[in-house]
Amino acid sequence: MDNNLTFEYDVLIRELHLDSFGHVNNAIYVQLYEEARWDFITKNGFGLDYIQKNQVGPVILDLKVRFKRELKNREQIKIVSRTIEMMSPKIMVLEQSMVKADGKVASDATFTVGFFDMKERKLIDASPEWLKAIGIK
Repeated sequence: MDNNLTFEYDVLIRELHLDSFGHVNNAIYVQLYEEARWDFITKNGFGLDYIQKNQVGPVILDLKVRFKRELKNREQIKIVSRTIEMMSPKIMVLEQSMVKADGKVASDATFTVGFFDMKERKLIDASPEWLKAIGIK
């Protein structure tokens, strides 16, 4: 088993997350997953300031989201994130899940992420700073 880090992010489901059925809108799941990713990469020294200064950062190449259990208003959840695979020096796979207070998974998602050079407009090998930010040891 690898020893990549796992990151946790607490979220309170609020009214602005809901759709007309009274549960979380499908697009909000992707938004909350992104919020959790920004949280852990920023805490690991790879926030927006770093990305804008160095002109390199993550881009989502592919995503798969599964909805397993309903999330409702004012429900407290935890988003658990972990890099599970380096497909190449430029591309990695990140797994995220939304876990309810009872431990049941409400949603899980797999993101294929590339490391992107904004000046050259192409994928490049991941920097040591980026690997640290996503928990690769």
